[in-house]
Amino acid sequence: MALNVGYLTSDRTESGDEVYTPFYAVEPLFEFIPKGKTIWCPFDEEWSAFYQMFTEKGYKVIRSCLTEGQDFFTYEPEEEWDTLISNPPFSKKDEVLKRAFSLNKPFALLLPVNSLQGKKRFDIFKNQIQVLAFDARVDYHSANSMQNYIKGNSFGSAYFCRDLLPTKLELRKLKKYDRALA
Repeated sequence: MALNVGYLTSDRTESGDEVYTPFYAVEPLFEFIPKGKTIWCPFDEEWSAFYQMFTEKGYKVIRSCLTEGQDFFTYEPEEEWDTLISNPPFSKKDEVLKRAFSLNKPFALLLPVNSLQGKKRFDIFKNQIQVLAFDARVDYHSANSMQNYIKGNSFGSAYFCRDLLPTKLELRKLKKYDRALA
């Protein structure tokens, strides 16, 4: 059996957290989020695909980010919101999932598929997790590649959700296309 060298050599530390979701990976969420819902994107700049696409589709979107002094672990918008959606830092996935569950609202967090396993996550999930998985890997943008996503990602991604999907597991096809983030 061949080793997944890309995954084994990928940067899974904080310095590897800066990958940005392409527009095509946001689109599958629209099927599950009714119009009229207010979305909180807690790790997002104005140029993020989540913020731009949900705004373009007519949703009310509240965004926040650490660069503006709004730390997800201590900050929550004063304005009422319905659903949390984002691509959080992968190196902090346990802490992010724990906080998301503690807010007791629906969420969709784009994380590596292997985030399903782990003793800490098992205790966090308490069998309340839902997964929106895809037929292909999500290819991300980086700070050096904001115009086009970088093809050939070394790991699979899925949305880890709570109280959002009709079943525990939903499978969808990704329709990839390029659209610049900034």
